[in-house]
Amino acid sequence: MDWGTELWDQYDVIEKHTLSGLDLVEKYIKFVKERTEIEQNYAKQLRNLTKKYSPKRGSKEEQECRFSNHQSFLDILNEMNDYAGQRELIAENMMMNICIELTKYLQELKLERKTHLSDGKKAQQSLESTYKQLDNSKKRFEREWREAEKATQYAEKTDQDINATKADVEKAKQQAHMRTHIAEECKNDYAAQLQKYNKEQNQFYFTDMPLIFNNLQDMDERRMRKLAQAYILYADTERHVMPIIGKCLEGITRAGTNVNEKNDSLVLIEQHKSGFERPGDLEFEDYSQGINRASSDSSLGTPKGPLDLLGKNKSKPFWLFSKKSKPAATEDFGHLPPEQRRKRLQQKIDDISKELQKELDQSEALGKMKDVYEKNPQMGDPASLAPQITQTTHNIERLRGELSKYESWLAGAGGRGESLRYSTHSLNNNTGNNVYSPDGAQSDESTPDASQAIYAEFDDDFEEEELSIPIGQCTALYNFPGSSEGTIAMQEGEVLAVVEEDKGDGWTRVRRNNGDEGYIPTSYANITLNK
Repeated sequence: MDWGTELWDQYDVIEKHTLSGLDLVEKYIKFVKERTEIEQNYAKQLRNLTKKYSPKRGSKEEQECRFSNHQSFLDILNEMNDYAGQRELIAENMMMNICIELTKYLQELKLERKTHLSDGKKAQQSLESTYKQLDNSKKRFEREWREAEKATQYAEKTDQDINATKADVEKAKQQAHMRTHIAEECKNDYAAQLQKYNKEQNQFYFTDMPLIFNNLQDMDERRMRKLAQAYILYADTERHVMPIIGKCLEGITRAGTNVNEKNDSLVLIEQHKSGFERPGDLEFEDYSQGINRASSDSSLGTPKGPLDLLGKNKSKPFWLFSKKSKPAATEDFGHLPPEQRRKRLQQKIDDISKELQKELDQSEALGKMKDVYEKNPQMGDPASLAPQITQTTHNIERLRGELSKYESWLAGAGGRGESLRYSTHSLNNNTGNNVYSPDGAQSDESTPDASQAIYAEFDDDFEEEELSIPIGQCTALYNFPGSSEGTIAMQEGEVLAVVEEDKGDGWTRVRRNNGDEGYIPTSYANITLNK
């Protein structure tokens, strides 16, 4: 069944129906557009929320992230930020795939409908014009036939009139014959116009208008199919991001399961353990024996433990909940409790050792470059490297002095005095495998492999007792086996916390949520540092 056959006489109904369909498409576009605005505002509010509660870099809150419950909350904020990104993706896809596409399609439908209705009006106007011609020819035929009848009657009356002359009778007959001939011509014209109109009317009602109505029906059905696809796409757009949203929710759940209350307690102990002994009993001061109070106070000797650190007199009690003034920081960290002082000194030694290792590597590279320049002068002037070699040698001497100073402080604080192992490299242009110290003296030690030096650095990094504060996060771009010592395996797409950025050697230190740490190639991950 089609409109052209069943609704041949319902032009107004079809016109209103097709217009209503286009209005529905336009209404749906506005609906989806408002939905995208809601999604965008929702995503914006989520991002503002996560930004509001995210710790600022270097703040006290960021330092608390070494505790698993604080880190888990930070992971939740990161997951919510990713969740907001998915809401933005929903809004973007709906705008691109539904609103823009339907708007373009709607314009095409409006133009097509206008064309079909215009063709219908033209056909209607053509039929009306033919009908006017038919009506005019009919009226003319009617008028001329009456005139012919009058002329015939007048000729008969004149012929019977005895007073009429023969000329009058002849003239009346000629006039009647002429009028009759004109009436016959009008009759023939009327018959031709009637035939033409009937033909056009048949063409109009059985061919032209049914075709136009069927075209409008086809257009309307295409509109409904397109609209139905847009309805389905509305759901599919959100369904496509559901797996990623599910991963975000799984990440939030995982953040909750990663909270380790026992480990957090141990971290707090390691972070703030002073190493002091608890205060002993207060001594009895017998004023009845006439002891000089001033001498009694002075005879207490050098106080030990937290009383000494806080500048308190041994004869006064140590109050746990009293506010303590923060002592001024010193280079040897003497303002810290013993345990914390040892940790800070060890950390400083490790940092200096790393820097020293880099200078030694650079020294070796300069020596090799100078050797190449001397053998191949066309590649460069060896003398141009002298300032760099001198500066590197100065830096090595300075760092060794600082390392020795901090190691002596650590030994005095009761620490083990272990520093990162580093290899000595050549600083001059001599060839062979001989090793040279920064002052040019030859050493009998052979140059260790560069990868061994790197892994030695990795090993000692993990001797630190405190968990480093994450400075960002990264997403693995490729799989990395992590088979070498000091490295950590990762899978493509895995998200890890960054605890130490690349120092220029191509390696970045990362940590999993379970606490496992290691180094990965910097180029194997997409790294985002906290602002």
